[in-house]
Amino acid sequence: MDNSQPHVLLQTARKAIYKKLNGQILLLDINEYDPAFRQPGASFVTLKINHQLRGCVGSLEPYRSLVEDVARNAEAAAFEDSRFPPLTPAEWGDLQISISILNSPEPMSFQSEEDLIRQLRPRVDGLVLQENFHCGTFLPSVWQQLPEPREFLRQLKRKAGLDPDYWSSAIQVQRYTTSTIADETV
Repeated sequence: MDNSQPHVLLQTARKAIYKKLNGQILLLDINEYDPAFRQPGASFVTLKINHQLRGCVGSLEPYRSLVEDVARNAEAAAFEDSRFPPLTPAEWGDLQISISILNSPEPMSFQSEEDLIRQLRPRVDGLVLQENFHCGTFLPSVWQQLPEPREFLRQLKRKAGLDPDYWSSAIQVQRYTTSTIADETV
């Protein structure tokens, strides 16, 4: 990614949310964007109001251009995150946006839960945990709220729909890192 233009992605996310707030969809001409933003990319868009989570939606795998992924995830975070009601015009002025651009997830190899915990890199790793139909992810930024590796893993299991104390040799974990672009106030 061209670090000289990260604000372009923030502007795109903000425009996409504003348009949808006004009953429209942001139409993108990806050819108007830097070539780095036209390449397939995976992102998560996190919204906060007064430093409180207001929505977070993303993609784990790249399947569309990064700029389109950011725009669509921004809309979804504002209006489709099932944990929150749709964003209202009254909230617009206080909205803080953070974009996490994911690097490719890498499968982790471990012999036990303790082995996995020892391998975790707090404040660096985002994790995807999966077993059968249970799946959950935490971005690296979640380490700010859950700085202890054992508790991070317990809460990720809970998010995936598993008991926090559950363990099975069938659990699969991938780790990834992110590059983050955020409003200055986030």
